[in-house]
Amino acid sequence: MNNKLIPEKHKVIVIGAGQAGLSAGYFLKKNNIDFLILDASERVGDSWRNRWDSLRLFTPAKFSSLVGMLFPSDPNYFPTKDEMGDYLENYANHFQLPVRNNIKVDTLSREGNRYCISSGDQHFEAEHVVTAMSNYQIPKIPKFAKNINPDIVQIHSFDYRDPSQLQEGSVLVVGAGNSGSELALEATKNNHEVWLSGRDTGHIPFNIEGTLAKLIMVRIVIRLIFHRILTTGTPIGRKVRPKVKSQGGPLIRNKPKDFVTHGIERIPKIVEVKDGLPVDENQQVIDAKNIIWCTGFYPAYSWIDLPIFKDREPMQDRGVVKNEPGLYFVGMHFLYSLSSAMIHGAERDAEHIVSTILSRL
Repeated sequence: MNNKLIPEKHKVIVIGAGQAGLSAGYFLKKNNIDFLILDASERVGDSWRNRWDSLRLFTPAKFSSLVGMLFPSDPNYFPTKDEMGDYLENYANHFQLPVRNNIKVDTLSREGNRYCISSGDQHFEAEHVVTAMSNYQIPKIPKFAKNINPDIVQIHSFDYRDPSQLQEGSVLVVGAGNSGSELALEATKNNHEVWLSGRDTGHIPFNIEGTLAKLIMVRIVIRLIFHRILTTGTPIGRKVRPKVKSQGGPLIRNKPKDFVTHGIERIPKIVEVKDGLPVDENQQVIDAKNIIWCTGFYPAYSWIDLPIFKDREPMQDRGVVKNEPGLYFVGMHFLYSLSSAMIHGAERDAEHIVSTILSRL
């Protein structure tokens, strides 16, 4: 028999070595459970390194640590995306978590009571599988974008790294959430005229790097509101969750006054294209030379060959898939709370999943 067809078997396989997958790995190792983490990236932490260059976390280091290992910096420092990537890599090495890189999962299916995972000519089997991937996988760009003048530079935030990717002239940023606001401000600081398209998402009414935030507000907002109050276990959390999942959360670092200060013009949603140019809801034609699409992502779960989805999302409760005993999710946006996709929210969700696995072994 061809050895490549013989599956490698484990009790648990975790798919994804970001903060959620590594947190799950920590608790699996703590409980002496046989497991393996598969990750498509070349290095642990690349999911952070491969984002735009100026990106910094919205949470200070004291809220950016995974269980068991503090982030190595001043507690009030806001890490860069590369520093976060290196921290995750060091975390995996420190706890000797069994991460297998360069393994992109092609299919996940079930045969009997075991789950089968294929990646090229490599095959794995496990009694339990933890999918540790966010909902943000495939860049979402409106279909009408293909009708935009080819002379206009178009780039999604997923592929954006720095302003050198833009040509001279004005910039239209589509999507006014946290990513859009960050990139709009970066463009103005590089001498571009900027339009920011999209509704007002609201904002946190204080400076997250200011003195008040350091003393109390970040702890109240992040630890209490995001982590304890806005959960699927509270009436207000259940009410807010659909809106947050579909429209995004409030601006965390930037404020509306920042757009005024830097001369950014707010315009409504872009809805169509006329004569190669984007047009907003007020029928204003935007003669931009560059477009940055900050329009979100589609989930990418087509590789999961199991009947667990509704409207592209897995049917789960706190990450546990009820009709597939042995299948779990962590790292998803608002999986259990608004903090689920944040660094400090990964620990609680991962611990819950591993406790469920323990009860079933």
